Amino acid sequence: QVQLVESGGGLVQAGGSLRLSCAASGRTLGNYFMGWFRQAPGKERDFVAAISWSGGSTYYADSVKGRFTISRDKAKNTVYLQMNSLKPEDTAVYYCAAGSIAVLTAGNVNYWGQGTQVTVSS
Repeated sequence: QVQLVESGGGLVQAGGSLRLSCAASGRTLGNYFMGWFRQAPGKERDFVAAISWSGGSTYYADSVKGRFTISRDKAKNTVYLQMNSLKPEDTAVYYCAAGSIAVLTAGNVNYWGQGTQVTVSS
């Protein structure tokens, strides 16, 4: 079993930055992909970014390319999402995700965090 705990959400003005963290515990994540999804009210949960746990390959949704950066600290079993140049449309609950294959879609996710709210004011 894997437990994922997010932190770092909050309220920020448009153009600002936030860094989300996802601490993983439980079984080893040596072969797991990690990622972030987000869900705005009344909308589906969408892919944001993903990273391979060992190889460092990264993937991004077109809407966040050039603004968001995903990274991981293997020693701390933690994944980060640095979000810059935030826009009001980035407002959503952000979920950490882990999967045995690339977590580019919700269907590939084996484990979810509880979510953290990000609100960007205009």
